[in-house]
Amino acid sequence: QVQLVESGGGLVQDGDSLRLSCAASGRTFSLYAMGWFRQAPGKDREFVAAITWSGTNTYYADSVKGRFTISSDNAKNTVYLQLNSLKAEDTAVYDCGGVRRHLRDYAVADSYDYWGQGTQVTVSS
Repeated sequence: QVQLVESGGGLVQDGDSLRLSCAASGRTFSLYAMGWFRQAPGKDREFVAAITWSGTNTYYADSVKGRFTISSDNAKNTVYLQLNSLKAEDTAVYDCGGVRRHLRDYAVADSYDYWGQGTQVTVSS
């Protein structure tokens, strides 16, 4: 089993930045990739970004390209999501997920094996 714990959310102003962290513990050697998703009130869960555990490959939703950056630190078993130029529409609960195999499409939440509890990001305009 793998446990994921997110942190770093908060209340910020339009245009501000945040860095979210997702710390993995347990059988982390089984992880192939990690992804970030978000869900705003009344909306479906939305893919944000993903990264292979090696850090070699990254994937982004068009809505966040150029503003968000996903990275990994294997020594710390942690994946980060740097959120820049935040907008009110970025307000959501951000979840990280872990998957044990290569996926054809990292944007499909149902393909992930492990999930954290989520961290709230609120952007005030």
